[in-house]
Amino acid sequence: MGSALAGMKAGVVAGVVFVGSLTLFNFLLLIVFKSQALSFISHYYSTVCSTVEVNSTSTLPNSTSSAAVNDCFQDVISVFPGFFAFVNFFISLFFATAFGLLYESLPTKGLPLVKGLSVSFAVLLVYVYLGIVGITFYKLAAELLYVFAVLDTVLYGYLLSRLYRRYTRTVEIAAGDSANIFVDGKNYSNRTTTFAAKSVHEVKAEALGTATFREWTVTGGVSVEDNKSFETTMEVNGDGKIQVAVKK
Repeated sequence: MGSALAGMKAGVVAGVVFVGSLTLFNFLLLIVFKSQALSFISHYYSTVCSTVEVNSTSTLPNSTSSAAVNDCFQDVISVFPGFFAFVNFFISLFFATAFGLLYESLPTKGLPLVKGLSVSFAVLLVYVYLGIVGITFYKLAAELLYVFAVLDTVLYGYLLSRLYRRYTRTVEIAAGDSANIFVDGKNYSNRTTTFAAKSVHEVKAEALGTATFREWTVTGGVSVEDNKSFETTMEVNGDGKIQVAVKK
Protein backbone atom coordinates (compact mmCIF):
# COMPACT_ATOMS: atom_id res chain seq x y z
CA MET A 1 0.00 0.00 0.00
CA GLY A 2 1.35 3.40 -0.92
CA SER A 3 0.28 6.95 -0.11
CA ALA A 4 -2.75 8.45 -1.86
CA LEU A 5 -1.85 11.89 -0.47
CA ALA A 6 1.65 11.73 -1.93
CA GLY A 7 0.21 10.55 -5.24
CA MET A 8 -2.22 13.46 -5.27
CA LYS A 9 0.54 15.98 -4.48
CA ALA A 10 2.72 14.54 -7.23
CA GLY A 11 -0.25 14.50 -9.57
CA VAL A 12 -1.01 18.18 -9.04
CA VAL A 13 2.49 19.30 -10.02
CA ALA A 14 3.03 16.75 -12.79
CA GLY A 15 -0.53 17.24 -14.06
CA VAL A 16 -0.12 21.01 -14.41
CA VAL A 17 3.02 20.49 -16.52
CA PHE A 18 1.47 17.66 -18.54
CA VAL A 19 -1.94 19.16 -19.27
CA GLY A 20 -0.64 22.72 -19.50
CA SER A 21 1.98 21.91 -22.14
CA LEU A 22 -0.46 19.73 -24.11
CA THR A 23 -3.06 22.51 -24.11
CA LEU A 24 -0.51 25.15 -25.12
CA PHE A 25 0.75 22.99 -27.99
CA ASN A 26 -2.82 22.38 -29.17
CA PHE A 27 -3.49 26.12 -29.09
CA LEU A 28 -0.33 26.87 -31.08
CA LEU A 29 -1.31 24.27 -33.69
CA LEU A 30 -4.68 25.94 -34.13
CA ILE A 31 -2.97 29.27 -34.71
CA VAL A 32 -0.31 27.89 -37.08
CA PHE A 33 -2.87 25.99 -39.14
CA LYS A 34 -5.52 28.68 -38.96
CA SER A 35 -6.09 28.81 -42.73
CA GLN A 36 -6.79 25.07 -42.87
CA ALA A 37 -9.06 25.42 -39.85
CA LEU A 38 -11.01 28.24 -41.50
CA SER A 39 -11.41 26.20 -44.67
CA PHE A 40 -12.63 23.19 -42.69
CA ILE A 41 -15.11 25.26 -40.71
CA SER A 42 -16.47 26.96 -43.81
CA HIS A 43 -17.15 23.59 -45.46
CA TYR A 44 -18.42 21.49 -42.55
CA TYR A 45 -19.82 23.93 -39.99
CA SER A 46 -21.61 26.40 -42.22
CA THR A 47 -24.94 25.90 -40.42
CA VAL A 48 -23.43 26.78 -37.06
CA CYS A 49 -21.42 29.71 -38.38
CA SER A 50 -24.34 31.15 -40.32
CA THR A 51 -26.15 31.82 -37.04
CA VAL A 52 -23.60 34.54 -36.34
CA GLU A 53 -24.53 38.00 -37.60
CA VAL A 54 -22.18 38.79 -40.51
CA ASN A 55 -21.60 41.20 -43.37
CA SER A 56 -23.96 40.10 -46.11
CA THR A 57 -21.43 41.05 -48.82
CA SER A 58 -18.97 38.38 -47.60
CA THR A 59 -19.03 35.10 -49.49
CA LEU A 60 -17.63 31.68 -48.66
CA PRO A 61 -18.63 28.10 -49.50
CA ASN A 62 -22.05 27.11 -48.21
CA SER A 63 -22.97 30.81 -48.08
CA THR A 64 -20.96 31.26 -44.94
CA SER A 65 -19.22 34.63 -44.58
CA SER A 66 -15.56 35.05 -43.62
CA ALA A 67 -16.63 36.99 -40.53
CA ALA A 68 -18.82 34.10 -39.38
CA VAL A 69 -16.06 31.57 -39.96
CA ASN A 70 -13.59 33.72 -38.04
CA ASP A 71 -16.10 34.03 -35.20
CA CYS A 72 -16.46 30.24 -35.12
CA PHE A 73 -12.69 29.83 -35.08
CA GLN A 74 -12.34 32.31 -32.23
CA ASP A 75 -15.02 30.41 -30.30
CA VAL A 76 -13.12 27.16 -30.87
CA ILE A 77 -9.75 28.42 -29.62
CA SER A 78 -11.27 30.27 -26.67
CA VAL A 79 -13.48 27.43 -25.41
CA PHE A 80 -12.34 23.93 -26.38
CA PRO A 81 -8.64 23.92 -25.35
CA GLY A 82 -9.56 25.29 -21.94
CA PHE A 83 -12.43 22.85 -21.51
CA PHE A 84 -10.23 19.90 -22.47
CA ALA A 85 -7.52 21.13 -20.09
CA PHE A 86 -10.01 21.26 -17.21
CA VAL A 87 -11.29 17.73 -17.84
CA ASN A 88 -7.83 16.31 -18.60
CA PHE A 89 -6.32 17.69 -15.41
CA PHE A 90 -8.87 16.03 -13.15
CA ILE A 91 -8.56 12.73 -15.02
CA SER A 92 -4.78 12.85 -14.57
CA LEU A 93 -5.21 13.77 -10.90
CA PHE A 94 -7.54 10.80 -10.36
CA PHE A 95 -4.97 8.43 -11.87
CA ALA A 96 -2.14 10.02 -9.86
CA THR A 97 -4.07 9.51 -6.62
CA ALA A 98 -4.74 5.89 -7.57
CA PHE A 99 -1.04 5.57 -8.46
CA GLY A 100 -0.09 6.61 -4.93
CA LEU A 101 -2.74 4.47 -3.27
CA LEU A 102 -1.85 1.32 -5.24
CA TYR A 103 1.85 2.01 -5.66
CA GLU A 104 3.05 -1.15 -3.94
CA SER A 105 0.57 -3.30 -5.87
CA LEU A 106 1.67 -2.11 -9.29
CA PRO A 107 3.95 -4.44 -11.30
CA THR A 108 7.69 -3.85 -11.83
CA LYS A 109 8.60 -3.76 -8.15
CA GLY A 110 11.56 -1.49 -7.48
CA LEU A 111 11.17 0.42 -10.77
CA PRO A 112 9.19 3.58 -9.95
CA LEU A 113 9.79 5.09 -13.40
CA VAL A 114 8.17 2.13 -15.13
CA LYS A 115 5.24 2.38 -12.72
CA GLY A 116 4.89 6.06 -13.47
CA LEU A 117 5.02 5.48 -17.22
CA SER A 118 2.42 2.71 -17.06
CA VAL A 119 0.00 5.03 -15.27
CA SER A 120 0.75 8.00 -17.55
CA PHE A 121 0.02 5.99 -20.69
CA ALA A 122 -3.18 4.73 -19.10
CA VAL A 123 -4.16 8.39 -18.77
CA LEU A 124 -3.35 9.01 -22.44
CA LEU A 125 -5.44 6.02 -23.50
CA VAL A 126 -8.40 7.48 -21.61
CA TYR A 127 -7.87 10.80 -23.38
CA VAL A 128 -7.82 9.06 -26.76
CA TYR A 129 -10.88 6.97 -25.94
CA LEU A 130 -12.84 10.05 -24.86
CA GLY A 131 -11.52 12.10 -27.77
CA ILE A 132 -10.16 14.87 -25.55
CA VAL A 133 -6.47 14.88 -26.46
CA GLY A 134 -7.13 18.11 -28.33
CA ILE A 135 -8.90 19.61 -31.31
CA THR A 136 -7.51 19.99 -34.83
CA PHE A 137 -8.90 20.59 -38.32
CA TYR A 138 -6.00 19.30 -40.36
CA LYS A 139 -4.39 15.86 -40.69
CA LEU A 140 -0.82 17.07 -40.22
CA ALA A 141 -1.85 19.08 -37.14
CA ALA A 142 -3.54 16.01 -35.68
CA GLU A 143 -0.43 13.89 -36.28
CA LEU A 144 1.79 16.50 -34.65
CA LEU A 145 -0.58 16.74 -31.69
CA TYR A 146 -0.49 12.99 -31.07
CA VAL A 147 3.28 12.81 -31.39
CA PHE A 148 3.60 15.62 -28.86
CA ALA A 149 1.02 13.92 -26.61
CA VAL A 150 3.13 10.75 -26.49
CA LEU A 151 6.29 12.71 -25.62
CA ASP A 152 4.37 14.74 -23.06
CA THR A 153 3.02 11.53 -21.55
CA VAL A 154 6.55 10.21 -21.06
CA LEU A 155 7.43 13.46 -19.27
CA TYR A 156 4.32 13.13 -17.10
CA GLY A 157 5.23 9.57 -16.11
CA TYR A 158 8.78 10.64 -15.27
CA LEU A 159 7.63 13.57 -13.15
CA LEU A 160 4.96 11.50 -11.44
CA SER A 161 7.44 8.81 -10.37
CA ARG A 162 10.13 11.28 -9.29
CA LEU A 163 7.75 13.49 -7.34
CA TYR A 164 6.08 10.53 -5.66
CA ARG A 165 9.45 9.35 -4.38
CA ARG A 166 10.19 12.89 -3.25
CA TYR A 167 7.00 13.07 -1.21
CA THR A 168 7.32 9.58 0.32
CA ARG A 169 9.73 7.55 2.41
CA THR A 170 10.39 3.81 2.20
CA VAL A 171 9.96 1.80 5.38
CA GLU A 172 10.86 -1.84 5.94
CA ILE A 173 8.46 -3.48 8.40
CA ALA A 174 10.12 -6.54 9.95
CA ALA A 175 7.86 -8.74 12.02
CA GLY A 176 9.72 -12.03 11.78
CA ASP A 177 7.77 -15.27 12.12
CA SER A 178 6.58 -14.75 15.69
CA ALA A 179 4.53 -11.58 15.34
CA ASN A 180 2.39 -9.43 13.09
CA ILE A 181 2.69 -5.67 12.69
CA PHE A 182 -0.39 -3.62 11.93
CA VAL A 183 -0.11 -0.07 10.60
CA ASP A 184 -3.29 1.98 10.77
CA GLY A 185 -5.22 -1.24 11.26
CA LYS A 186 -3.72 -3.09 8.26
CA ASN A 187 -1.28 -5.96 8.38
CA TYR A 188 2.07 -4.86 6.94
CA SER A 189 4.14 -7.70 8.39
CA ASN A 190 7.45 -8.34 6.61
CA ARG A 191 6.82 -5.82 3.86
CA THR A 192 8.61 -2.78 2.50
CA THR A 193 6.23 0.03 1.70
CA THR A 194 6.05 3.78 1.18
CA PHE A 195 4.47 6.36 3.47
CA ALA A 196 4.04 10.08 3.02
CA ALA A 197 7.00 12.05 4.35
CA LYS A 198 6.51 13.48 7.86
CA SER A 199 3.46 11.28 8.42
CA VAL A 200 2.31 9.68 11.67
CA HIS A 201 0.75 6.23 11.89
CA GLU A 202 -0.71 3.96 14.54
CA VAL A 203 1.32 0.76 14.88
CA LYS A 204 0.43 -2.38 16.78
CA ALA A 205 2.39 -5.57 17.37
CA GLU A 206 0.57 -8.87 17.77
CA ALA A 207 2.71 -11.71 19.12
CA LEU A 208 1.94 -15.18 17.78
CA GLY A 209 1.71 -18.46 19.65
CA THR A 210 3.50 -18.42 23.01
CA ALA A 211 5.61 -15.37 22.14
CA THR A 212 5.15 -12.09 24.01
CA PHE A 213 5.94 -8.55 22.93
CA ARG A 214 9.22 -7.09 24.18
CA GLU A 215 9.99 -3.83 22.33
CA TRP A 216 10.18 -1.93 19.06
CA THR A 217 13.52 -1.25 17.38
CA VAL A 218 13.76 1.44 14.73
CA THR A 219 16.50 2.70 12.42
CA GLY A 220 16.90 5.48 9.89
CA GLY A 221 14.21 8.13 9.69
CA VAL A 222 11.60 6.09 11.56
CA SER A 223 10.76 6.72 15.22
CA VAL A 224 8.13 5.49 17.68
CA GLU A 225 6.57 7.31 20.60
CA ASP A 226 6.99 4.44 23.09
CA ASN A 227 9.18 1.53 22.09
CA LYS A 228 8.05 -0.48 25.13
CA SER A 229 4.36 -0.41 24.25
CA PHE A 230 2.95 -2.98 21.81
CA GLU A 231 0.57 -0.28 20.54
CA THR A 232 2.05 3.16 19.81
CA THR A 233 2.56 5.74 17.06
CA MET A 234 5.22 5.72 14.37
CA GLU A 235 6.55 8.87 12.72
CA VAL A 236 8.12 8.63 9.27
CA ASN A 237 10.64 11.37 8.47
CA GLY A 238 12.99 9.38 6.27
CA ASP A 239 13.72 5.93 4.86
CA GLY A 240 14.14 3.42 7.64
CA LYS A 241 13.08 0.23 9.33
CA ILE A 242 10.77 -0.76 12.16
CA GLN A 243 11.10 -4.14 13.81
CA VAL A 244 9.37 -5.89 16.66
CA ALA A 245 11.26 -7.95 19.22
CA VAL A 246 9.46 -10.71 21.13
CA LYS A 247 10.17 -13.12 23.94
CA LYS A 248 9.62 -16.77 23.10
